[in-house]
Amino acid sequence: MPKKTPPPQSTGWHKMGCAPTILLTCILLILTTTMASAQIAVPPPSNSDTEAFAQIAQPIWKVYNFVKYFATVIAALVLLIAGIVFMASGSDVGKRDTAKHMMSFVVLGLIVVWVTPWIVTVLTT
Repeated sequence: MPKKTPPPQSTGWHKMGCAPTILLTCILLILTTTMASAQIAVPPPSNSDTEAFAQIAQPIWKVYNFVKYFATVIAALVLLIAGIVFMASGSDVGKRDTAKHMMSFVVLGLIVVWVTPWIVTVLTT
């Protein structure tokens, strides 16, 4: 007599990990509508406001540029070290994977550091 396989058990959406995604989507929808309605209520800035903001933001941009270039130098050094580890790994798969992860995280970090001002500019205009 052939062995019967048990029927597959149904998994609800709460067991598959969809609940956090649905909750996050609802929160984002609420925040988006709230921000959109708040932007309508704010009057456009005057030229004196824009100049005052630019004057206040100038030291912040100097600090940001310093951090950006410092992070780039550190990232170049880490990429160099990751390349050396990758070449010296030989047949050790663990070291090779570690070096690959180091490289990918460095590139991702550089993308975040260098693209952030552009994203802020796009979102605020």
